[in-house]
Amino acid sequence: MIDLTKLEIYRENNRIEAKKALGGLPHSIWETYSAFANTLGGIILLGVEEYRDKTLHTVNLPDPEKLVKEFWDLANDPKKASVNILSSRDVTIETVNEDRIIVIRVPRADRSYKPVYVDGNPLNSYRRNGEGDYKCTAEELHAMFRDASVKTQDMLLLNELGLDVINTASLHAYRQRMRLSRPGHVWEGLEDEEFLLRIGAAGIGENGKKHPTAAGLLMFGNEYEIVREYPDYFLDYRERYDDVHRWTDRLTSSSGEWSGNVFDFFFLVYNKLSLALRKPFEMNGIYRVDDTPVHQALREGLANCLVNADYYGRQGVVIIHNRGEIRMANPGSFRIELAAAKSGGVSDPRNGAMLKMFNLIDIGERAGSGIPNILRVWREQDWAEPLFLQSFEPERTVLILPLSKKDDKKGTIKRDDKRVPIKTETQKTLIVDYLTDHADGTTAELCELLGVGATRVKKLIHELVEAEIVVPEGKNRNRHYRLKS
Repeated sequence: MIDLTKLEIYRENNRIEAKKALGGLPHSIWETYSAFANTLGGIILLGVEEYRDKTLHTVNLPDPEKLVKEFWDLANDPKKASVNILSSRDVTIETVNEDRIIVIRVPRADRSYKPVYVDGNPLNSYRRNGEGDYKCTAEELHAMFRDASVKTQDMLLLNELGLDVINTASLHAYRQRMRLSRPGHVWEGLEDEEFLLRIGAAGIGENGKKHPTAAGLLMFGNEYEIVREYPDYFLDYRERYDDVHRWTDRLTSSSGEWSGNVFDFFFLVYNKLSLALRKPFEMNGIYRVDDTPVHQALREGLANCLVNADYYGRQGVVIIHNRGEIRMANPGSFRIELAAAKSGGVSDPRNGAMLKMFNLIDIGERAGSGIPNILRVWREQDWAEPLFLQSFEPERTVLILPLSKKDDKKGTIKRDDKRVPIKTETQKTLIVDYLTDHADGTTAELCELLGVGATRVKKLIHELVEAEIVVPEGKNRNRHYRLKS
């Protein structure tokens, strides 16, 4: 994550914490261990001091071997740390500037281990935000406990509800789509209640009666029934084509004009989005082919957004169609490392039963190839690269899909001590990456990063601020920027 030979260029941030540790193992190290494990991982440097100008400098540890032994003893003590997620290679003694320091590389914890807490109390769970560690809120703790379950959230059987909460029109529309996708399927002739049992939308309770599962309620229920189980449930689609109007078209689950469930929302929104995508004139025999790889990738992205949402979370699912981009946001963070999701082959949906229902009508991908497919299609279109953002407090994931060709304007970036040209659409991603690895950044630092002038950087920053990705702090010469928490 960092080059220890150039330690002075780094700053404490949401991935780096420095502690002098000359008086022994700091007690606060366990708060940072918990925070890194519960957020995105990070590095703890013992024997490193932060000066007033925020630069990092080594101080020679007199007996690092003793500190390492003490650290391991406590890390393996469940009274101190709820779980040890480190391996032997994660804790090393390094020599930097002729000083001996300890480097502790804390990975992001697997969801089954979260929350990682200290001193034997789950309330002592921490997360990282900028340069500091903060105690998790009750909402964050509940979200981590839900995700830690072996069963996905939507497999819960809702024993207090009957199958009368199911919207019959939505269910029959789903069954018709399944007939078209899988003609002659063995479930085609089943009665509705039996069909709901087979697809995981219903189950039999201890009283012997049939009840909806959380997946069945979300997919096919009426909105006024859904909010009884999910008080913060909200689905929102907005079209915004100019800077004058807040939106030119809007669809919300609470309007009362339609069912308000996830299944109907998917197709209502997809039909609106697909109108904005160009369809090439292509024939298959006497029939025109209207489905393109872009349409397929768009369905994949929309389905991913809906099946990975934490419907107990705040702010709901929001799809915004701006000029030149589509933005999909859902409550809940990635359940796996973002790098693993981009690489493909790993699938860990938050709502597995809902994903199965989408799969039965040929939407979504269980094998973990959905995100790689989106990235591949966007590259083939020569469009700007999709951007994934995660935020905490509350947990939220955002996917930004640009719908425009790559810009020909170029800047440069330092790479191996040389200036290498880059295209404009990459510059925003580089700024986000920089602010991910640094607590904040100034205009001068971002100019140096991109190799462009202040006017260009300010324009990029303005767009990121408008998109609610970056927030400015301070005024005039003291102004700096950081990622929105």
